[in-house]
Amino acid sequence: MREILRVTGLEVELGKRRGLFRHKPGVRAVDGVDLVVHEGGILGIVGESGCGKTTLARTVLGLQCESEGRIEFSGHVVSGVPARQARRMRRAIQYVHQDPGAALDPWWRLGASLAEGLAIHGVTDRAEQKARIAEIMQAVGLDMAMTERYPHELSGGQQRRMGLARILLLRPKIVILDEPTAGLDLSVQASVLRLLYDLRDRFGLTYIFISHDLSVVRRVCDRIAVMYLGKVVEEGNASDIFAAPRHPYTRALIAAAPHLDGVQEGPMLRGDPPSLRNVPSGCRFHPRCPIAQPRCTSEEPSFDSISENQRVACHYWQEGISEKQKPEGQAHATL
Repeated sequence: MREILRVTGLEVELGKRRGLFRHKPGVRAVDGVDLVVHEGGILGIVGESGCGKTTLARTVLGLQCESEGRIEFSGHVVSGVPARQARRMRRAIQYVHQDPGAALDPWWRLGASLAEGLAIHGVTDRAEQKARIAEIMQAVGLDMAMTERYPHELSGGQQRRMGLARILLLRPKIVILDEPTAGLDLSVQASVLRLLYDLRDRFGLTYIFISHDLSVVRRVCDRIAVMYLGKVVEEGNASDIFAAPRHPYTRALIAAAPHLDGVQEGPMLRGDPPSLRNVPSGCRFHPRCPIAQPRCTSEEPSFDSISENQRVACHYWQEGISEKQKPEGQAHATL
C-alpha cells in the first residue's frame, strides 16, 4: 500500500517554561517515535494511560507542536512550517474525540454545528451545505430529523456517529479515532465498528486507532504500535503481534486483557508506570519487567527487526518464547 503519513524521530516536550527568575523543566511525552501509516490501513496505538498515545495523535494533527522530528503527509513536510500553512496542509487529517458529545456545542442544534464546520472551511452556500450534510447523515446511519436535536438528546452511539459526521463533512484522508468504542454496550460497539469499516471503503479513509481495548484492536487494526512512557517498544502486523508478542510489555498487556474463561496467560504487569518526570535510565520498562537483566538498567535498547513486518526494542526479547515461536534461523539461538 502507498505510504500516506511518516513520522520520524518525533519528540514532544510538555510543560517546559523559561522565565527571568524561574525555570520549569518539561516532560518528554513523546520520545523519538518513528511510524509509517499506509493509505487505507488501520494503525492501532496501544499502551497504558499516560504513555503518550493522545499526545502523539495531537501532534500529528497539529494541535501540539513537536520539539524535534519530522512529520510528512502525502509526501509533503508538515512539521516546522508556519501555523497557517500547517493548518491548510493538515486539513485532510481529522480527529474524533474520545467524548464526541463534548465536541458539540450544547446550545446549538446539531445541524448548526455541522454547518459551522463547513462555513469555517469555505463552504458558505446554504444549498451545498444542506446537500453535503444530508449525504453524510445518510452515510453514518442517522436521519436528517436529528439535525434539529441538541447533543444531550442523543445516545452514546448516536453521538459517536455524529462525531464522525462532523469530520467527514471536511472530506479527510486520515481520521484519528481516540477510544471510539469506550463506554458503549457491546452491541453498539459492534455497530460502530461496522460503520467504521463501511466509511473507510466508501470514502477511502485511513485510520489511526487509539484504544485500551485490545480485543477491539485485534479485530480492527492491520498494524499495531505499542507505546510505553513516550516510546514505541514494539510495532508490527496485528496478526503477528497477537500471535507472538516479543516485548515483555506487549506480552503483559495481552495477558492483562479480560478472558471469558478467566485464565491469564503470560507475565502480569507489576505496579504502576513511573512518572514521565522520573523516567528510568536504560530501558524504561526495566523496573516492571519480569526478564530484566543488569544491562537493562543502563543501556537503552535499539530496535531489532524480527521480520520484515515486525520490530521490537528489547535486549532479551527472545526470553520466554517457545522454540516454535522463534523466527526462522533463530530457533536455537542463545542469549
